[in-house]
Amino acid sequence: MPKMKSNRGAAKRFTATGSGKIRRSKAFSSHILTKKSTKRKRNLRKRTLVAGTDMKTVRRMLPYL
Repeated sequence: MPKMKSNRGAAKRFTATGSGKIRRSKAFSSHILTKKSTKRKRNLRKRTLVAGTDMKTVRRMLPYL
């Protein structure tokens, strides 16, 4: 069997944690930042985990993650 291909777009956006969960960056932080509060922008910098409902989809895109 040949190797499976990873979805390259997904590979650039997701990383695995030590326990096997998948980490992602938050959206809405690239432009139109003047109307967003400092607290909101600060929280958008942090990384968060992928929701359980999306886990199956992400795992299919990244078979070796």
